[in-house]
Amino acid sequence: MKRPNDCRTTMNKHNWTNIRDRVAERIAAGDYADGTQLPTESQLCAEFGSGRHSVRRAMTALAVDGLLSIEQGRGTFVRSAPLIRYRISKRTRFRENLLAAGRTPSGEHIIAETLPAAARIAEALGLAEGAPVHHTLRRGLADGVPINLNQSWHDAARFPDLAAEREAGRSVTDVYRAHGVADYLRRNTTIYARRPDEAEARLLDQHPDQPVMVLQKTDTDHAGKPIGYSESIWSAHRIQFSIDMLDDNEGAAG
Repeated sequence: MKRPNDCRTTMNKHNWTNIRDRVAERIAAGDYADGTQLPTESQLCAEFGSGRHSVRRAMTALAVDGLLSIEQGRGTFVRSAPLIRYRISKRTRFRENLLAAGRTPSGEHIIAETLPAAARIAEALGLAEGAPVHHTLRRGLADGVPINLNQSWHDAARFPDLAAEREAGRSVTDVYRAHGVADYLRRNTTIYARRPDEAEARLLDQHPDQPVMVLQKTDTDHAGKPIGYSESIWSAHRIQFSIDMLDDNEGAAG
């Protein structure tokens, strides 16, 4: 024979999934448009005839699914950013990728500094450990929605003004070109998933339990010499990667 507490626990377990599903249905139907603030916790409790714990659990589940953004001190908002198909190839370019997907690309500068290269950065760039490198951190957006955080490192001797130029908003492609690198290729890409830390989740405007995809890559000039190494963190529920095995020219010809 179950105790009353066990019955309440079972009831609440089913209750929060019911709340989650019903709110998700309203978002899908357009009853809650993107950017809409949901009713308060007290109002949702009254509407669904449930306790605060059930409502909070349902809202957290929807936030993890990428449908809601829970903002401390402000409330809960619909965040149904559409999935973007992002092409990875030998000549992957952020701006061109988003324009091809029908999105408006933009970026925000966060950090630009020059520092000694750590061992793994020096190895990726073919430099001696401790050699000066430019380190930059930028946030990439599609239609104003954050989709990635990109950290990059470049040889300060080869590109002495890169940090300042990036801080001023100049693209890395333009900086390369100004230093005689008319085109560059991606040598390798490593992709893995993890949970974001608190700062990453905040900058990406997502719930900390939502996963991110981490891309590590090295770019080279046509002589095969490394010119840049980067680690970018992508909001996994907003992006879908497509890996192209063909050379860009082959793909264009086909």
